[in-house]
Amino acid sequence: MAHVISDECISCGACASTCPVDAISEGEGKYVIDANACIDCGACEDGCPVEAIKPE
Repeated sequence: MAHVISDECISCGACASTCPVDAISEGEGKYVIDANACIDCGACEDGCPVEAIKPE
């Protein structure tokens, strides 16, 4: 099960740098997680300063 980034995302990019499989990229207005690449490790969730990332 992949994680998702909510609309609370402030597009800081902190999550992208924590992802070990590069599943996070900058989308339109917020960062997005590629569900097919996500290994559900939770590193992005821990790295988000505004708690915008949750398990799907």
